[in-house]
Amino acid sequence: MHDDVGKRDLNAAQSDIVALLARFTGPDVTATLSRLEAAIRGVTVDECASFLEEASAGRDVLGAAAELKRQAGQINVTIHALGILLCLPHLLEPGERVEYVSLGAGNTGRAFDLETNLRVAEFKFINWRGGAESIRQNSVFKDYLQLALDPTPKRKHLYLLGTDHALKFLRGGRALASVLSRNNKLQRTFSDRYGEAYRTVGDYYADHADAVHIEDVSQWLSELAGVLIEEPDLTAPDSQ
Repeated sequence: MHDDVGKRDLNAAQSDIVALLARFTGPDVTATLSRLEAAIRGVTVDECASFLEEASAGRDVLGAAAELKRQAGQINVTIHALGILLCLPHLLEPGERVEYVSLGAGNTGRAFDLETNLRVAEFKFINWRGGAESIRQNSVFKDYLQLALDPTPKRKHLYLLGTDHALKFLRGGRALASVLSRNNKLQRTFSDRYGEAYRTVGDYYADHADAVHIEDVSQWLSELAGVLIEEPDLTAPDSQ
């Protein structure tokens, strides 16, 4: 009974958030903002309060937007966790046993997203758009490199929503100094291991392509097709 009441309260709160935002944005936020930009010309300090009230641009709306953004961050973590769990029935082989999964943001002290008695794996549920995507490239290379460098004798897998853009990047000419620039710890590890032996991502991948199996899981997660997803760990680059 208490659970039902809690769910109703949560649904009501979410409906209130949506309604508050809709009052400000209208059916088309771009058109609304364009209209406000035009209407605000000439407004004085004495007229600001009435202008904001008429535009439904109140602190309650800002609070609703902030809460929605907070919830969106939890959605990204949830998608990551569900994606891993729903891939398992397709990935695990007869006799293979899960030793651990790391479902939260980051690996919370564990080396990888998944380790079994046969493999270690990282998952990236992002849809590439094919343009300048340096943050996504950095994140994919970090996971690829950490897998490649790990001394485990187990198979190493990097699972992605589509592999075309990632492989194009890994075979390309982007400078390693740029890719590793936001992760000092990994940069030091790479430098200690290889010195100046490699200049570009493509140079490194040419010599180590066989170290990690890069595989497409989009056939098992069709619900994520076309959805722009930010991985939970992309917003927290390691600068230690």
